[in-house]
Amino acid sequence: MAIKFTIEGLLIYVTMVIYLSAFIVGMFGLRKIGEYLFFIGFIVAVINYARRWVAAEHIPMQNLFEVFLTLGVLIYPISYFTRKYLTPAREVFDRLLGVIVLFPAGFIFKSTTQFLPPALQSSLFAPHVSVYMIAYIIMAMATYHAFAQIATAPAAVKSTVMNHEVSTYKLVCLGFPFLTLGLILGSWWAQVAWGRYWGWDPKEMWSLTTWLIFAGYFHFRYMFGRKYSSLNSLWVILGMLAIIITLLWANLSRIFTGIHSYAN
Repeated sequence: MAIKFTIEGLLIYVTMVIYLSAFIVGMFGLRKIGEYLFFIGFIVAVINYARRWVAAEHIPMQNLFEVFLTLGVLIYPISYFTRKYLTPAREVFDRLLGVIVLFPAGFIFKSTTQFLPPALQSSLFAPHVSVYMIAYIIMAMATYHAFAQIATAPAAVKSTVMNHEVSTYKLVCLGFPFLTLGLILGSWWAQVAWGRYWGWDPKEMWSLTTWLIFAGYFHFRYMFGRKYSSLNSLWVILGMLAIIITLLWANLSRIFTGIHSYAN
């Protein structure tokens, strides 16, 4: 773990502090103040992202530092959209999620700028990565509600349990099309770059595994509805675990390397 003594690092830490403050005041019921702080943190994150874009001379989505920086920017607009149109049971967690996704950028991954390798110099680069980043944020939000549903189940507070279960379902319904589009764009890009739609690369395999798990969630919930709400939630948690493996292990593993190794 290393602190970044740069303007870029400072702006990451400022954003994290503001997001965390927004979460804390939200937990104490200060809704409006929390919303204002969340928005201010988003503005700081956008400024930092724009600086990175200029410095890197390409959209900053190449390596894991830039990926987590992107997630830290996306958290606010996605949270705003879901709060406005999906009304999840407890959206204040989104602000803490902003802190969590910025932590690797702030303390773990190197921030050195890099040139894009030839394979990434494609018009499909930005849309392919973007839709996956959107999907990952949405599924992370869904996972919070899945954990909350399981945690509140023993208390027999039926309305709370069902609210979290419904929130999980709505968010997965929103995120799943982005996962699907990511797979389609990735296959298209692979055909353009390497002459084949599928290459059984570790990251391709885990991306497909993630998609299949969430497809399984829909199938299971269609069959049994909310009768087994905790099992519904376990499907989503398993899907989030697959996302983490896709994002980190499949990129960083020195044993099962693949053509996506540039992401580290």
